[in-house]
Amino acid sequence: MDPLAIARIAARESTLGEGLRIRRALPTRERRMVGAWCFLDHIGPIAFGPGQGLHVGAHPHTCLQTFTWMIEGEIWHRDSLGSDQVIRPGQVNLMTAGRGIVHTEDAVRPGQRMHAAQLWIALPPDAADGAPAFEHHAELPRWTQEGCDCTLLVGHWGEHTAPTRVHTPLVGLDIACAQGTAQPLDLPLRADFEHGLLPLEGEVTIDSAEGPQRFAAGELAYLAPGAGHVRLRLSPGSRVLLIGGEPWPHPMVMWWNFVGPSQAHIVQAQADWESGAPRFGRVPGDGGHRLQAPPLPWKA
Repeated sequence: MDPLAIARIAARESTLGEGLRIRRALPTRERRMVGAWCFLDHIGPIAFGPGQGLHVGAHPHTCLQTFTWMIEGEIWHRDSLGSDQVIRPGQVNLMTAGRGIVHTEDAVRPGQRMHAAQLWIALPPDAADGAPAFEHHAELPRWTQEGCDCTLLVGHWGEHTAPTRVHTPLVGLDIACAQGTAQPLDLPLRADFEHGLLPLEGEVTIDSAEGPQRFAAGELAYLAPGAGHVRLRLSPGSRVLLIGGEPWPHPMVMWWNFVGPSQAHIVQAQADWESGAPRFGRVPGDGGHRLQAPPLPWKA
């Protein structure tokens, strides 16, 4: 196996309301996307105090899919399609915004522990303005390799296929290793994909052209297209998220909770949200509370 060239990208740490600690691995100045994956927040792990918990009011999305991988705790999802779903550990929520959708995210009860990864997937032009949709997956392909528990979140891996419906070639794999790897974990990769590996717990060591490189939570390892394999060593209690996809070939602009092919598309989406246009419906039971968009960074 030829040695890999790996870029180390530091996630940005932030706190979002009531002490919710996140690390944003995508987008960053060094790397905007990995395939169609255009956003990656590592949430927690965090233990909320009495009376505290996640609460994200009604907010819109366009031209993307939101992808929630739950590791610990529960999140209550509701959206303008009428979807009403609690996501629990080991499950995935996948919401397709298309031309426009609105949703809320809340703790099921206060004082919970929470650990999750939340990602966005950019939609290609033929799906970007399509109908919104929502799906929940409680059962995903799982197997054990070199003492590690593997869960396929997106795409294909050997004989396994994930049920999550995406619109570009992608892969998402969660690897958890309670005891650590006694032998290196060799993973085959699609050479036409670019990949990112993000430790969610513990540490992972990756063989590279510069020798073994150790990555911890808050550090994204980026592998450019051309890599056919990667060799990992996981410390006891480690968990790593592997994402990948074909390099994104389309124009894309991100602002606040919107994705679009141009600034003009974002400007229109924000105007429609602020005016209450029909493309953005109501979330049943939201009490009429909606998040306010920040001022646009460009002239409308």
